[in-house]
Amino acid sequence: MAAEPGKVPAWSRAVGWFLAHGVWNTTVIGRDLVPPSGPVIVAGNHTGVIDGPVLAGVSPRPLNILVKQEMFSGPLGAVLRASGQIPVDRGNGKESLLVARSLLRRGAGVGIFPEGSRGLGQVDDVHGGATWLAMVTGAPIVPTAILGTRHEGESVSKVPRPRRRLVVEFGQPFTVTKKPGESGKIALARGNAELRERLADAVARAREKHGVVVPGIESV
Repeated sequence: MAAEPGKVPAWSRAVGWFLAHGVWNTTVIGRDLVPPSGPVIVAGNHTGVIDGPVLAGVSPRPLNILVKQEMFSGPLGAVLRASGQIPVDRGNGKESLLVARSLLRRGAGVGIFPEGSRGLGQVDDVHGGATWLAMVTGAPIVPTAILGTRHEGESVSKVPRPRRRLVVEFGQPFTVTKKPGESGKIALARGNAELRERLADAVARAREKHGVVVPGIESV
């Protein structure tokens, strides 16, 4: 049976924790920066196929993560539904954003990858979903660097070898609000630019600090 919206079962977090720490060797920094209660949007960069389960496993609180709907088929799809994850139609993501909005208004945590698809680590562009959710719900965004899930030359669907070193670093939360006299469209564009800058900076700083490879940038 699928989990109720907003309900992330304990077993799914345990599976994520085991993957992050039992299968791979994940260092986690900044867990205390994630607000312990109330709505929150954890926005991570996206380079590898395991980003979602690793993020779910190391987050200090349950997250309903937006996942492309193509993953919701067969046995994996059943697991994703049962664990309370949110399918996203990347051609028209309105329905998934409305589900996420409802969850946030009830005080839940939502995980999202604003790049939309797996990139190379530079965070060159982000879509507007995370920023829109922050504007309409007041939820803070926590920019989160996820490193090591894909190396240079590996395909986007490559599952890393066991015990590979991964790093997840949660950053300082920030909010997106309209300024007096500012249109929603301009506020959204401004917030989106800030999200891209903060997320790219989080990835760059974490990479420099930990020396972990991202596929689009040569290793230090």
